[in-house]
Amino acid sequence: MRTPGGFSLRLEPRALIVVVLLLAAACAAGVALIGTGDAKIPAADVLRTLAGNGTAYQDFIVNELRLPRVLVGLLVGAALGLGGALFQSVSRNPLGSPDLLGLSQASTAGALVVIVLLSGSASQVTLGALVGGLATGLALYALAWKQGVHGYRLVLVGIGVNAVMTAVNGYLLTKADLVDATRAVVWMTGSLSGRDWDQVWPLLGLCAVLVPLVLAQARGLRMMEMGDDISNALGVRVQRVRLLLMVSAVLLTAAATAAAGPVSFVALTAPQLARRLTRSPGPNLVASLCMGATLLVAADWAAQRAFGADQLPVGVVTGVLGGAYLLWLLVTERRAGRI
Repeated sequence: MRTPGGFSLRLEPRALIVVVLLLAAACAAGVALIGTGDAKIPAADVLRTLAGNGTAYQDFIVNELRLPRVLVGLLVGAALGLGGALFQSVSRNPLGSPDLLGLSQASTAGALVVIVLLSGSASQVTLGALVGGLATGLALYALAWKQGVHGYRLVLVGIGVNAVMTAVNGYLLTKADLVDATRAVVWMTGSLSGRDWDQVWPLLGLCAVLVPLVLAQARGLRMMEMGDDISNALGVRVQRVRLLLMVSAVLLTAAATAAAGPVSFVALTAPQLARRLTRSPGPNLVASLCMGATLLVAADWAAQRAFGADQLPVGVVTGVLGGAYLLWLLVTERRAGRI
């Protein structure tokens, strides 16, 4: 489909159905999560309260305490899913994830500097995570540049950056006093506990700007997966588009990390699962976004149902599930003879 302004949109029935089902699953998991906790609220009452017809008690529990947590979970999952899809497409490598390229660790390092060295507030920790992620992303791009940025070089440099950032984080923890170290470790686990509207609005504003910007480059990104020479021949400004998408992916990852801590493996697994469900070539940006949101909220709901409210951070659940998925993926690829 091509609009009068020249913007092309490709619609695939299976991909559209997958996106709709993922959105429905994300909403259902969000409603279930709102109703889960010490004060359990039935799903019908949650929906009634969200529509403005609940009691004063239900309105306080749903809209003030639990809705911000769910919205942060949806936005963080969507940002990580989209950021992971961008990195994997730009690098043309399924391991091209912010988790493995060092960006999550870099955002963590920025937050730790504020917590350990400056004893900063929550808003300052968020700013530190954003600065750390963006600065390291630009350094990663510069180090991987050699007459352009190529996928394997980006991944190799990213693995080195990840190792350095992990060492820096360990060093910062050894320099922290007990109170700051405890606060830092809790933040590093990745959790949605205690999230409120102060985390919702900045993340929502950033996603409102970056998501349309990224989707507008979907055609160029799809062509870039065929190689730089072919993309240039088709009129795509490869390095300009690649830089724009990498900066967007870094900002999405850093903002998600700043809001919920380094939630692991969502950025790696969401694009892979989305591609397997849609069976569609290309970056699958919208499906990856929806998959990330669904995964994170469902993982948080599962953590609360299995272990009680706030006893198990969502980062632990995504780490276990994501690690198991990665091992399964490697075994599958090996049996197929691709690795």
